[in-house]
Amino acid sequence: MSSHVANLCIDAADPYAQTMWWARVLEDFTVQPDDEQQPGDDECGLRGPDGRWLLFLQVPEVKQVKNRMHMCLRPTDRSRDEEVERVLGLGATLVADRRNGDRGWAVLADPEGNEFCVLSRAAAD
Repeated sequence: MSSHVANLCIDAADPYAQTMWWARVLEDFTVQPDDEQQPGDDECGLRGPDGRWLLFLQVPEVKQVKNRMHMCLRPTDRSRDEEVERVLGLGATLVADRRNGDRGWAVLADPEGNEFCVLSRAAAD
């Protein structure tokens, strides 16, 4: 017998705002129409592939150090650089630019400072 990932939990100061922001970033995780999430909720989330969830859980402390685990995003319908620009336009910040031509990645942070990477479309990275 083995286990599978049911959900990924991310600490948040404002779970609702984080959920709504990530809903604009991710195409395969969505807000469920029958899920009545609202500002002030201490837990909010997005449903993803195979019934998995990306959950944001309210915590009292602010983020202080680099994430021990992070997501890596691979764009499906645009280049890595176009995706970086799109997500920066949504309010992400550039943490580190590890791009080298068609290879490499960009490290970004969401509005609460959680790091994530944007990879190139090619699986060769």
